[in-house]
Amino acid sequence: MRNIESIKKASLITAIKTPYDLHGNIDLAGFDALVEAQIAAGADGIVVGGTTGEGQLMNWEEHLMLIAHSVNQFSDKLVIVGNTGSNNTREAVKATEYGFASGMDAALQINPYYGRTSEAGLSEHFARVLDIGPAFIYNVPGRTGQDLTPKIIEPLAGHANFVGMKECAGHERIAYYEQKGIACWSGNDDQAHDSRHVHQSHGVISVTSNLVPQLFRALIDSPNEPLNAQLQPLMNWLFCEPNPIAINTALAMTGAALPVFRLPYVPLSESQQRTGVELINQLNAETVVGGVADVINPADVKLY
Repeated sequence: MRNIESIKKASLITAIKTPYDLHGNIDLAGFDALVEAQIAAGADGIVVGGTTGEGQLMNWEEHLMLIAHSVNQFSDKLVIVGNTGSNNTREAVKATEYGFASGMDAALQINPYYGRTSEAGLSEHFARVLDIGPAFIYNVPGRTGQDLTPKIIEPLAGHANFVGMKECAGHERIAYYEQKGIACWSGNDDQAHDSRHVHQSHGVISVTSNLVPQLFRALIDSPNEPLNAQLQPLMNWLFCEPNPIAINTALAMTGAALPVFRLPYVPLSESQQRTGVELINQLNAETVVGGVADVINPADVKLY
């Protein structure tokens, strides 16, 4: 396990996709191939079983197995962040304990969603999971329905196990935190370049880097307005439906993953895929995980 200061050096963290085999089970060989592509492109870490990795569609046995597998296979090369958060504090505590017992470097902790709680309840929830080990706190109001404001976060930032924020509330919030010495990673791919180079974020926890990790590495390493502008249409397309629908479809379109989906996720429509084919194939195929994209044959799609 890495210490917090070494974790904070990770500027490109990919919220890695979980691929499935033809029976709808986690495809560990396929997963390893996706992670190896991240390593080859220079990614610093992965979030395992996040929203993009469909932790919400796994049982805890699968979820914790995948975290342990990631540690065993890749902890010498990548920061391993396990998404062990939950809207149930007892469940989050138990999963986080297991994740650290498996050797993950840090947890990703989201605020309780749907069954929302008070500010006092949020503070107690995060204090319980921070006591277990290093953690990123994830603020994504569009999914949880509740903004984690600086009033809530600033006291928590003093905890010895607080790594920083995965923040989706935009540049102003990120700049504010960074000026206060609170580490922030952008949770919005389309803002990641400016968050890093204008507003001094520590980096990004990215969806798009599943598909183009080499290009995202370049985007985070140095100011590059032309590359940022070039990638904006692709990033917008990857969020044309709720994540992870489009990234699942894109990696199936390039052949990097089988076209197997766990419901309620289904592939993008044919017209949406054709838009993606045009955007992906404008790029050098060597920078795309899987290479050249094509529309998925509907007969090959499996839904579980």
